[in-house]
Amino acid sequence: MRKEIIRKGYFNLILSTIWIGILATLLGFSLKNSTAFFEESLLEKVHHLPMLYFFLPSVGITIIYFTRKYLFKGKQNKGIKEIFNTLENRKDELPFYKIPSHYINGFLTVVFGGSTGVEVSTVVATAAIGSSVYKKDKVANAYKTELICAGVAAGVTTLFGSPIAGLLFAIEVISRKVTKTIFLSCAISISIAQTFIYFFDNNKLFDFEVFKWNYQAIPYMILLSILAGLFAVFFTKSVIFIKSAFAKIKNNFIRVNTGALLVGTAIFIFPALYGDSYHAIPELLSTTDYKTISIGFMLSIILIVFLKPLVASLTLGAGGDGGVFAPSIVTGAILGIFIALFCNHFFNTELIVLNFALIGAATMLSAAIHAPLTALFLTCNIVNNGFALFIPLLFGVFIAKYIAFYVCNYTVYTYEKGNKKLSIQLK
Repeated sequence: MRKEIIRKGYFNLILSTIWIGILATLLGFSLKNSTAFFEESLLEKVHHLPMLYFFLPSVGITIIYFTRKYLFKGKQNKGIKEIFNTLENRKDELPFYKIPSHYINGFLTVVFGGSTGVEVSTVVATAAIGSSVYKKDKVANAYKTELICAGVAAGVTTLFGSPIAGLLFAIEVISRKVTKTIFLSCAISISIAQTFIYFFDNNKLFDFEVFKWNYQAIPYMILLSILAGLFAVFFTKSVIFIKSAFAKIKNNFIRVNTGALLVGTAIFIFPALYGDSYHAIPELLSTTDYKTISIGFMLSIILIVFLKPLVASLTLGAGGDGGVFAPSIVTGAILGIFIALFCNHFFNTELIVLNFALIGAATMLSAAIHAPLTALFLTCNIVNNGFALFIPLLFGVFIAKYIAFYVCNYTVYTYEKGNKKLSIQLK
């Protein structure tokens, strides 16, 4: 009898996971591509009317405010903490409305220039898919975590084309444990996502190819990893401080427009800060003569490194939907580009700029979310032949993570008001 119950439980788990894998993949695919299409289209038009940079974030975040107030009855989105709450408390659920809420708000935030990405919106929406299927199909209570992780794993896989990163993110960040059933559910959902990507969306995030790396660059890579860890802490502190400061502004009009206008001012000065800023990386990497880069150009790059975390924090504080994924990847990549350009210009080194951009992206993401293995495999999949950098990336992500953890042992995911961490922490 007991074996029969176990078999039935596994059958229900597998069947539910298949549905979740399909739905999460379609959601991630549609949100990623629709956001990229409209962001690029609007950015191209605004390029001819730069004054619009000032106002577009206000338009997007104002629409989000009214959407949240009237369509979703004033209910707030709190990002990945919503997933933690539902996993910690069996009675708490991710309601169905979280799917359209995060989908719509994430889309509006990025398309209108809010300096974040759709990754966290996708993660929470796909987790809500898992939670909704769990409630509808009445899968055994013990499988709630499995179905939520299955949705998250499929969503991350679809966004970055990396099934291993999807699996590891679900384990390192969401469940923070590995069981046979969690592994089974995630394996099924990422298989569905990867199959879909193979046939319909087999493009890398960045159209570059890694060829080699040199042992002589190791000291500079270590330096970059340490700096990325420190910048990740700066980002974490910025998000917490700015969101806390904006929460004290009781007037909704002032809160929304103050943040949005500050974001607009920043992207007017540095259009690279617009939206998820992925478009800025190819523009910087397309520079070919690294020896003759001007000092002014390098100063503008380092300013972007400091501003991206701040502008992302302002976007979130004003009411935009998003998280630290895209800002961490972009900030780390631009930091890596700066280190390589600086050393090549002043010390006549021959550092490969693309390699440093990827190491910077991986190390800062690792430090920002305390998930080194997720950052490692995700970065290896965002360019062609990225696994050629596996060894330096492997060391870099752990150096950055432990530097960040030593300085600040919580992330934006595990921080709670009052400088307390959630009861479940990343280790």
